[in-house]
Amino acid sequence: MSHVMNTYARLPVAFERGAGSWLWDTQGRRYLDALAGIAVCGIGHGHPKLSKAIADQAARLVHTSNLYQITVQEQLADRLAGLAGMDSVFFCNSGCEANEAAIKLARLYGHNMGVEAPAIIVTEKAFHGRTMATLSATGSRKVQAGFEPLVAGFVRVPFDDLEAVRRVAAHNRSVVAVLVELLQGEGGVNVCSSGYLDGLRGICNANQWLLMLDEVQSGIGRTGKWFAFQHSGVRPDVMTLAKGLGNGMPIGACLAAGAAADLFKPGSHGSTFGGGPLACVAALATLAVIEEENLMANATVMGDLIRDGFAARLAGVPGVKEIRGKGLMIGIELAFACGELVNRALEQGVLINVTAENVIRLLPPLNFTREEAELLVATLSPLIMEFLAQQGAAQPAAQSA
Repeated sequence: MSHVMNTYARLPVAFERGAGSWLWDTQGRRYLDALAGIAVCGIGHGHPKLSKAIADQAARLVHTSNLYQITVQEQLADRLAGLAGMDSVFFCNSGCEANEAAIKLARLYGHNMGVEAPAIIVTEKAFHGRTMATLSATGSRKVQAGFEPLVAGFVRVPFDDLEAVRRVAAHNRSVVAVLVELLQGEGGVNVCSSGYLDGLRGICNANQWLLMLDEVQSGIGRTGKWFAFQHSGVRPDVMTLAKGLGNGMPIGACLAAGAAADLFKPGSHGSTFGGGPLACVAALATLAVIEEENLMANATVMGDLIRDGFAARLAGVPGVKEIRGKGLMIGIELAFACGELVNRALEQGVLINVTAENVIRLLPPLNFTREEAELLVATLSPLIMEFLAQQGAAQPAAQSA
C-alpha cells in the first residue's frame, strides 16, 4: 500500500532514465516521449549542458532565500525581459503561482485606480491552475466541483470571442484586466483566431485594462516563437511562464510591463523558493540550448510535419474532427471520448495524453527529430483508426438497444 495521496490516476509504468525524446522504464523498455512531461522537457531528457549546469550549481550553492540578492536570478530576469520586451519579473515555482501573481497584480492595479471590487475577464475552457484563485479563474466545472465557494472577481466569456468581451466592457465597470491563453492546452489545444490578440489589445487600451497572457504551456519556444504572443505584433502587460522554463526544475515567472511593472512593492508578494540559484541556472541553461540549437525553428518544422502526417494518414477517416495546433503544441480532436488511447499508445511504446475527453494532445520535446516525428505518426495513426472503427461499429448497436 502506497502512502502517496491519491490525487493522480497514474499509468502502470515508472521511468528510471531518459535521453533526448526517449524514456526507459524500470523493466528496461523504451518509450518515445511525445508529451515531454506535459510541455516541460523542451530540450528533452538528460541534455548534457543542462545536467552539467545543474550539477555545478548544486555543488556550489542551492538556496539562500530572497532576503538576499541572487545574482543568477537577476541574470535570468534580464534575459526573460529582453526576450519578451517586458520590464520586470517575479519568480515563483509553478504556473499556478505565476498566475496567482498576475491575479494579485490585476487586483492591486484596480484598487490603485479606485475600483472597490476589481474583476478579471477569463474564458470558457481555460485552465490557469488548481490553487483557489486560479481554480476559480479556470473554465472547467469538472475541476472546480467540490471546492466551492470559489473566489469571486472573475467574469467568464467564450474563448476567441471579442464581441463577448466588448459586451462586458459596456456593462461592467469593475473589470480591470483580461486573462487568457492564446492556445488553450488543457481545454483541448484550442488556437485563437489571428485577430484575437490585436482585438483584445484594443479593448484593453480603450478601457485601461491590463492584458494578461497565460503562456505557461505555450511559452519557451513551444509554438515556434519564444512566446505565442510573438506571432503577432502585440505585447501584453502581464505574462506568466512555467513548464518549459526550467526543463524539469520547478520554476515559474510572472513578467510585467508598463503600468503593471512597478505595482508590487516589498511585502506585496513573495516566495521562499522562488528564483533560487539552482532553478535559475537550469532556466538559463535551457534558454541557451533552445537558442544555440535553433529549436524554435525545429518546433515549427516538426510541428508542420506531424500535423501534415496525421492529416494525410487520417484523411477521410470517420470520427476525426480536426487536427490543429501551432509548433509542437498539437491536438487531434475525435468525435468520441478517447482516454483509452493513452494506454493503447503506452502498450506500443509511445507516450501521449488526452485532454478535454476527446482531444489527443501531443507536446514533444522541441528537439524532436524527423525520424521520431515520422515514427509518432506511423505508430499512433493505426491506433486512432482502430479505435474509431470500434466506436463506429458500436454506434448502431447502441442506437438499436
